[in-house]
Order: sequence, then structure tokens, then C-alpha cells
Amino acid sequence: MTPVLSQAPASVRRAAYAALGVSLLHIVFGAIVRISGSGMGCGDHWPKCYGYWFPPLERMDLIIEVFHRYLASLLLVTVGATVFLAWRNKQAPRESGRGGVLRSSGLMLAVGFFAAAFGAVTVNFSNAWWATVIHKAIAVTVLALGAATVVRAGGLGAASVSAGHGTPKAIGGATAAAVMALLVVLLGGLTAKVTGAPVACVGFPLCGEGSLGGGPQHLQLTHRLVAYLLVAHLISLPFLFRRRGEPMAVQTAAWIGMVLGVLQVCWAAWMVIGGIAGPDKYAPRSLHQATGILIWVTAFVMTYLARIAAGRSTVGAQQVSGVPGTTGGAMTARAVPSAS
Repeated sequence: MTPVLSQAPASVRRAAYAALGVSLLHIVFGAIVRISGSGMGCGDHWPKCYGYWFPPLERMDLIIEVFHRYLASLLLVTVGATVFLAWRNKQAPRESGRGGVLRSSGLMLAVGFFAAAFGAVTVNFSNAWWATVIHKAIAVTVLALGAATVVRAGGLGAASVSAGHGTPKAIGGATAAAVMALLVVLLGGLTAKVTGAPVACVGFPLCGEGSLGGGPQHLQLTHRLVAYLLVAHLISLPFLFRRRGEPMAVQTAAWIGMVLGVLQVCWAAWMVIGGIAGPDKYAPRSLHQATGILIWVTAFVMTYLARIAAGRSTVGAQQVSGVPGTTGGAMTARAVPSAS
């Protein structure tokens, strides 16, 4: 007999995926807003753009900024739809209670509204470095909640993971990757905003002759060193997980993280060696930002799946049948005849 893990209704799972996708697109587009210098494209007007909900699209910086705001509105709509569907199906597996879709999606909606409101702060303070970094931290929190919602709905490989099939060591490795990835993302945002920091460290992989020195260089170098440690750690994880026999979903997340880490080094080298100034450098900078965000969400999902596999996190309010030593239930399982 092979246990088949329960999943949320397909409509809830699709809505959760949509919310996660829009959240990812929104935060990546936010980086493009900063890279292109479009943060004040609507002046100091918020939430409208120069008094319009749909302003004349006459300048590129205005177009980029206003579409970033439209994406924020779309994000709230998709998250709101996920909350509604989870509430309507609250009696279904994985929907309510501790570890349910309803709780994570509801929290995602609340933090999403807070992120939108904090947008007014960034505009009123002309995108000051501290406001931009805080805004980014809130955005990555929304993204993590979106990933958690999809996992709780049975997506991103969670439907194949049951408690008792993973080890606590995987939790430690995945958590270290997630913490470092978050630190790299926030340091990257800070480096991009502090005057002189983006160009303070000449050369690759470390700072070479011609670097500016001082605080900006130290900030840039710190960002790089933490990133190198993260990539080295990501490269080691899939081999460690395979040797320990961790669940395939956890191993898959580790392999994806490794590939993204290697790509991130390539984008960084392209960006630094080729210079970061000018519109022709938007591509490597945008790829660098997007890959960093993807590494963060991959590490977060890997950590969540590892915790489920080790019986440390619950998914839904039900208990896993046939798995001794689990309480609070990671998943509901029903027995069906094995294909073999």
C-alpha cells in the first residue's frame, strides 16, 4: 500500500501559483525600477501618478514606475482571490487550521497591503536608501509567504513529501542557505543605493587596483563575500542531500539552487567586468537582481520542504496516517493499492 498525500482543491492551488508568480514578477520589476532610475517617475504623487490612475504614457520612467504600481494592484487581487477560495473550501484538506492555506494567504494579503502603503513612504522620502531596503525586505517577505502558500496547497513538490522521510541535517543546510540568500538580497539592495558603492570595488572576484576604498568599497566587498559563501554552500547541498537520501523534492530544490548560484556568479562577472553604468548595462544588472530573488525563494522552499520531511512543520490541520511520531500532521494521507 502506497500513501497518497492529500492536496488542496485545484482552484486554490492554481490561485496560489498565480499569486506567487505575480509576487515574483512584481519584485523583479521593482529592481528594474531602481536600476533604470524610474523610482520617482510619478514624482511625489502616490497612489496616483500626477493625479491620474492611468496617466499619459509619455516618458519611459513614468511608464516603468506606473506599471510597477499596476503589478502591485494585480498582486493584491490574486492574493485576495487565493484567500477567498481557501475560505470557501476551508473544509477541504490543507485549507484551514495550523499550516493551512488560509492562514498563509491571509498573512500574505495583510503584508501585501502593508508593502503597498509603505510605497508611499519611499516616494515621500525620494527613495532614500533605508526606505528602499525596508521596502525590499517587505517585498521578499510577501514572496516567501506566497511560496509557503503554494507549498501548503500541495505545489512545488510538497505533495510528494511526507513526515518521517527527511533528516534534521537537511533543515540546517537549507536554513543556512535561506538566511544567507536573504542577507545577500538585502545587502545587494543596500549596495545599489549607497552613493559610490556600486562602482567602489573595481575588478572581479575581489576588489582590485583602482577601487575607491572607504565605506562604499567595504559594503560592496561584504556583499560579494557573503554571496561567494552562499554559492559555495549551494553547490555542496545537492550532493549532501543525495548521499543522505533526502526526499526527491528537497534534492530537486537543492539542484535548482546550485544552478542559480552558478548563474549568479556569471551575471556578476558580466556586470562588474563590463561596467554597470549606462542603459546598455541594464540586462546584466536585471539578470543579477532576478537571479538573486530566485535563489532566495528556492532556498526558502527547500527549507520548508525539509522541515515537512523531518516532521518539524505542518501542512494543513490533519495528521499523517501511518507515520509514527508525528503530531499536528504534516499532511493527510489515504492508502491506495501500490502500482507494483
